[in-house]
Amino acid sequence: MASIDEQFKQATTQWDLETLYTDLASAKGKRLTPVEKLHLRGLLCGYSPTEIAEKLKKNVKGVEVDLCNTLYKYVKNLVDKSDEKMENWRNITEWLEEAGYKNLVSNQFQLSDDSPVDLLVKKANISFDNNKIIVDINLRIVASSSSESIIIENFNTNGKG
Repeated sequence: MASIDEQFKQATTQWDLETLYTDLASAKGKRLTPVEKLHLRGLLCGYSPTEIAEKLKKNVKGVEVDLCNTLYKYVKNLVDKSDEKMENWRNITEWLEEAGYKNLVSNQFQLSDDSPVDLLVKKANISFDNNKIIVDINLRIVASSSSESIIIENFNTNGKG
């Protein structure tokens, strides 16, 4: 069986998980458990609580109760929707996407030495000012070399990053 961090791995390219984990830990008051992170990744990949339970070979009711008692509360606090009723598990991904946790573009390409590079566009804002088009892009570029990983974040095209 795959390690807990390998399950629902596609969420890592579509979502800014590290920021989301940190922000949810603040909403919770302590770090998320590995199981909470796993269930969150399952939701972010578009799986229902029932499908998450089936994939993890867990009891469906147990996963549903766990989500209601943990992640749903943390996300509602994080996105300032504590008073709103959870209509559907899909509310979680919708709210987190509206809050800016979903990457807009994700792409992997190869450097000349065959090292993989992940390019994630986290946010892009386009505005117009005095007949100028201003494009602000929040990028995350992760390039791995043989022994180290290089991360460039918050590159700003106007030099104010």
